[in-house]
Amino acid sequence: MTTDSGRRALSLLGLAARAGAVAAGTERVREAARAGRLRYVIVARDAAANARSKVMPLLAARGVPVVEAFDRARLGDAVGKASLSAAGLTDASFAARIRMLLEPGRAGGTDRRDGS
Repeated sequence: MTTDSGRRALSLLGLAARAGAVAAGTERVREAARAGRLRYVIVARDAAANARSKVMPLLAARGVPVVEAFDRARLGDAVGKASLSAAGLTDASFAARIRMLLEPGRAGGTDRRDGS
């Protein structure tokens, strides 16, 4: 079950996607990370090991904050796509607002991998 803050985070993620501020999917997240455009990444809790192995080391190397939250279906629904293993925010304002919802008290801190 998704918490109220989780529902708000998904709603904001959808708004960010409509604003063109989301890299949706593993490959797009990797491209945005390499380009230095990512501000925050949500990795689905049920993402396959292969997808995780493609994004997690790159995000860690680039210092991109990441949280594991939701399942692939919810993450995809939020941005109007099929199920997604990862969604990256490229806008700092959206990233900060969503991070505050998923990681209360940690929006300016280091990354954490056990979000809501």
